[in-house]
Formats: sequence, C-alpha cells, structure tokens
Amino acid sequence: MKRALILLLAFAMLLSVVACGSKTGQGADSPSGSVSGGDKATDPGSDKQADAKPERTKIRVEIFDRGTDGGKTDPTNNYWTDWIKEKVLEEENIEVEFVAVSRWEETDKLNNLMASGTAPDVCYTYSGDLIALYRDQGGLTNLVPYMDLLKDLDVLLGEDTSLPGRRLIERNRVLETGEIHSIPARRMNVAGANTFIRKDWLDKLGLPLPNTRQEWTDALRAFKNNADKLGVDVIPFTMTPDVRWRAGNLIDSFIDPNLSDKDRWINTVIDRNYLLPGVKEGYRYLNMMFLEGLIDPEFYLYKDDVKNEELIKAGRIGCFIHNWDQAFRNSPSLLDGLRENVPDGEYVACDPFENATGKKYKMKYNAAGLYVFIPAASKVPEAAVRYINWLAKPEVYRFLQFGEEGKNHKIVNGLPATIPADGPTIQNSVNNIDYTISMNGIWLGDEETTAKAIANGYTCDPEYIVQAIRCSLNDAEAGLVVPVTLSVAGPYTEDLKAKGEEGTCNAVRAPEGQFDAIWDAFIAEWRASGADEIIAERAAKYVDPF
Repeated sequence: MKRALILLLAFAMLLSVVACGSKTGQGADSPSGSVSGGDKATDPGSDKQADAKPERTKIRVEIFDRGTDGGKTDPTNNYWTDWIKEKVLEEENIEVEFVAVSRWEETDKLNNLMASGTAPDVCYTYSGDLIALYRDQGGLTNLVPYMDLLKDLDVLLGEDTSLPGRRLIERNRVLETGEIHSIPARRMNVAGANTFIRKDWLDKLGLPLPNTRQEWTDALRAFKNNADKLGVDVIPFTMTPDVRWRAGNLIDSFIDPNLSDKDRWINTVIDRNYLLPGVKEGYRYLNMMFLEGLIDPEFYLYKDDVKNEELIKAGRIGCFIHNWDQAFRNSPSLLDGLRENVPDGEYVACDPFENATGKKYKMKYNAAGLYVFIPAASKVPEAAVRYINWLAKPEVYRFLQFGEEGKNHKIVNGLPATIPADGPTIQNSVNNIDYTISMNGIWLGDEETTAKAIANGYTCDPEYIVQAIRCSLNDAEAGLVVPVTLSVAGPYTEDLKAKGEEGTCNAVRAPEGQFDAIWDAFIAEWRASGADEIIAERAAKYVDPF
C-alpha cells in the first residue's frame, strides 16, 4: 500500500495542471471491453446529434512514419487506422486517407508537400517556427470561423496554464489580427529528459549511482577502463548529431544560473541555447569527454535513434540522455531489449548534473506540444476541423490510447494496465500519440485517476518509473511563454538547425587545442545566418507575460 501511494504521488507530480473542467462521458468502449475513467463509460457516438449528418467528405491526414523496427506496422494501413476510418465515417460521414511523413525528415517532407499544394488536409509539426513560416506565406487556414466546431477539443485542452486567463486552444492567436492558424496539442505530462545509466555495471565495479557531474564522469571512465571485466566492447556514452537534446541535461548545468528569464527567452534561437552564457563550457566538457574516448566516436553519423537503440539493446552503452522515460517506454522497451541479450542488464535514471549554485537545473515542458494545422490549399477545411474535434472525444482517444481489453490492456483495480502487444494491435508510438494528435499522454478525467493509469502503463517494475519521474522533475523549469507573434525565424529555421548540428558536432570532435577556434567560428556563422535577426525581433517584441 505504501509503495502504491508513493507511485501515485510521483505521477501526480508528473501531470501538468489540466483544467478540463467538464465531466463529459469519461470512458471508451472497445470491441471486447471498456476503458474506465473518471465517469461512467459511454459508447462511441452515443450522443450523436439528431440532425442529419453532413455530406460525405474525404480528407487526407498526416501520420508520422517511425519505421518498422520492433514490429511496427504500416502507419497508413493497420488495425488503428481501420478503426478510425470505420468510426469517423459512421459518426461524422468523413472518409479518411492517411499520408505518411517520416518522423526523421518531417520538415523537408512537409515543406515539399506545402510547396506543391498537396499537403494533407490535417497536418502537424513540432516546429513553431515552421508554423510561423507557413502562416506568413499565407499557407495556413484561419481557424477562427470554425471554433464553434471545436468544442470537444476546447474541453480537452482546457485553460492555458502558462498564460492565466486564456484557453489553450487560443495559444497561437495572432494578436494583430485575431486569427488562429494552428492549435497546440496538450502535454498531459511535462517531464523533459533523463540521464540513464547501466546500474548493473555500476554494481559490478562497486560504484555508487552518480550524484554529481564528477561522479558521473568518473563512472564513464570506469566503464571504459574496465571493458574486460564488463565483458563487452564498451561505449561509455552515446548520442546523435542532435547534441543540444541528447546531451541537454549536461549542457544545461553549465548555463549561468543568474540569467534572467527575459534574457534566456530573447537569446534562445529556434529552441537552441548556443548563445546563452555558460553553454560554450558545456560543449567544451563534451569535447574533453570525446578526446578521452568516453563518447561514441560515430555519434555524428547517426541521423536518427536506430543505431543508438541497436547498441543499447546489444549491451554496449553505459549511459545516454533522452526522453524522461525512454529506457522504459514502448513494448518491448529498450530495457526489455537489453535483457534479451544481457539478462541482468539494468538501466536506471540518475540526476548528476549540478549547476554553479548546486541545483540540478534542467528543462521541462509547458502544456503546449505539437501544432495541428490545416493548409490553406485544403478544399475541405470544415471536414478537417470536424475530424480534429472528433479525435478529442473521450470515447475516441481512450480507445486509441488503450485499445482492446485482453489485447492492449487488462483492467486492474478498475483502470487499464498495459499489456505488451505484438502483431496487428501494436502501437507504433507510445499511447498512439501520432493518431490522437491533440494530446501527448493519457487523460482519464482527473489527475488522480490518470496518475494511477500511467503507473499501469509500463511493463517494468514501477520503481524504475518513480525514480525517472523524480529525476526528470527535480529542479526542472519550463521556458517562459511570451504571447507575441514572431515571424523572422521561419525562413532561417532549417538552415540554422543544420548549421547547429554540424557546428556542435564539429566542436565536440575538435582536435586537442582547437575547440575555441572551431566553436567561435561556428557561433559567428550561426549569428550571421539569421540568428542575430531573430534575436533582434525577440528583443523588440518582448512583453512581460505576467
């Protein structure tokens, strides 16, 4: 009982404050059972309006393609897409065709589709700067005339916790015109990244779980120097070319803790913090690690997570930084994959990176996640809006998240508990977030019920998840949300991202004594490539959000 209470409290910390306010039907039926929630379950479509259905309309909907490793299915044609197509046709008279967009080449693919006028009627992206670019080019539908059709979505999204007094559905309203061109998904939990380390290796070498940067570095050195004892060709730390994310917790610990929220916001360019005081020293530290042989020597060649995951499951990786639950999410998880090759292998979260004041500062998210939009080229914007709203109905998103009882979940104490799935009902993304689109994470009507359900959502021992939550949220801070409309970054975004990856990879790999020259040249080019113009706009438009 005590352990269950600790777990529940930990998950309550994880959830963002979701002011849904409504107590609409909080259940989701499935072919062989129901998913319980805060209120009595209802049949999908049971509250259909008596009015005649709109004319039958076909729409095209973007869906991320995450590959087929681990048994993933064709994202455009599987059990879940069949269910969506059948239900939305029955309830909204909408015929759906899914269009795959590579998760790893999302921006290039979307740019090509938008430029050719062939983008799906419902699209989404994690890039706010990309949304601004499309908006300023006249490429997005103004959603204001359709807001009355988004009532279920408004209930789901609730209040904007970063901008008191506003609804989250209006987060992206253009102040100058009042138009809304995109709607954010809601993050139902706000944890950012975690540092995962091989605890079985620590135990074998008699080392404690690292609690400081120095202890962490010493542990990686011990992994490298004791490869024979560990019985494998050790790679102490791995990442990808997206260094600012895959080493983010380490880098953030070098940021000047006295930096004001205003200066941090102004000088953060396309979510990159290269120009913040102290960040250079974080990359210098990574360069030191690389020269010592502590970092995967081929990290800069990996264009996605595939190679990282292969090495993790093969038992060669001592440590990595990623999403707060990355080692334990999905079925099978990275931990499950590791244990197929190393039965006693164990990854745990740790929190070793202290800043100059001793705090373990790290990033956490605000409530807004990806951006959902309808291209201006769409000939059926009303049907697209009705589809987006349909996904926000509890009976719809609950089924997509939890699936069929006996296949994707079982009921434990009245709540769904995940069953590792394979075959047709496997979920290509955690909780099917690529299909639910308006929410990232599960929601069962209230924080306590949702916390219990999240606790049931992993196949590993719950204590792993408790520790991961504590580490990810300890001293974590969300970035400032400033309610202004920005335009300058859009055309520069992709070039700056590419230059950022190339420049940071080069700096981390700099030969002895050349780090400063390589870093300074990178920053000079970065600033000249549009960063200074972006900063100037942010400085000019900054307003105190409070």
